[in-house]
Amino acid sequence: MTRSDANGRLHRLERLAVRLKQDGHCTISDLAREHGVSQRTVARDLALMREQGMPLDADRGRGGGVRLDRNWGVGRLNLDYSEAVDLLISIAVAEQMNSPIFLAGLGSVRRQLAASFSPEKRNRVNRLKSRILIGVTASTYVQADFTSPPPRVVRALHQAFMDQETLRIRYAREDGTASGREIEPHYLLLNYPVWYVLAHDHLRDQPRTFRCDRMLSASRTGTRFRLRPRDDFRSPLTEHDAWV
Repeated sequence: MTRSDANGRLHRLERLAVRLKQDGHCTISDLAREHGVSQRTVARDLALMREQGMPLDADRGRGGGVRLDRNWGVGRLNLDYSEAVDLLISIAVAEQMNSPIFLAGLGSVRRQLAASFSPEKRNRVNRLKSRILIGVTASTYVQADFTSPPPRVVRALHQAFMDQETLRIRYAREDGTASGREIEPHYLLLNYPVWYVLAHDHLRDQPRTFRCDRMLSASRTGTRFRLRPRDDFRSPLTEHDAWV
């Protein structure tokens, strides 16, 4: 087994333990489908988990499932790089919002996560954090038609933002008219609870602001872009139409 295969299996074992602890009862077929592996692979993983001392119970017969004792601790938290980056940035956003609740221990968590990175990766995380802006709370008018963006759009936007990759989107304006765009997602802006993308729009060849929840679809293009200064986006930030 190669090192990457071993790391992949360790990560899968931890996710299996979390899944079983949270949901209590799962079938092997469900677990195989969720993790993109065969049922035989899941069965081997579960056998290894038992060997490691995890109290797993299995139901026999058709439709049988697997349970992990809820009193069992999942163990150490092992995040991959992208997950750790997401957590660090989420902490930074929470700190910038100055919420008085549940912030007491975030500084310590942030420092421990940052310390696990090499200097080069810490610099990359800091550059990402500098591209996330916190504004004022969205108006009641804006919040009235706010809906959560589709998960597939969020995933594509998230990766394109991190990798500085252009994004092909289908976008609905306030009047419902939809159009196709290719954009460079330079900055993200949170006017709680609404997220905006400050982007260079290839169709207009100028900076524009797009509401994330109005993105009907999004796909990465594989084309990288060079980050533009924040001042290039001053105009769309001050225009009223950029916020609705």
